[in-house]
Amino acid sequence: MHRRMNPREQKRMMQRMGMNMDTVPDVQQVIIHTTGKDIVIDEPEVAILQVQGQKMYQVIGGQVSEQSPSTRATAGAPAKPAFSQEDVQLVADQTGKSLEKAKEALEECGGDLAKAILLLQS
Repeated sequence: MHRRMNPREQKRMMQRMGMNMDTVPDVQQVIIHTTGKDIVIDEPEVAILQVQGQKMYQVIGGQVSEQSPSTRATAGAPAKPAFSQEDVQLVADQTGKSLEKAKEALEECGGDLAKAILLLQS
């Protein structure tokens, strides 16, 4: 006959072996990106098991679905930053760079004029 161990005893035994287990609160979604597809797990339980400095994540339950990578590119693509043609012209004038380079810098910096100017000056 096999005796079932209570959670407190189990936790003590794990600590003696150098293991620690914790949960991640309020997980809404876990996404596993592969080259062929994305595996999406909604509302799972996630536990972190730490053994000798290594962290292992255990994903339990939840609704599982698969998406193709092309769906990911459109659904998860961030919105383009909003900036005007005047912003592009200002960055180009301040740095002496072309309008195209100024626009690229603004896109890279999320529309932040100061960062775009500093980026092009460096």
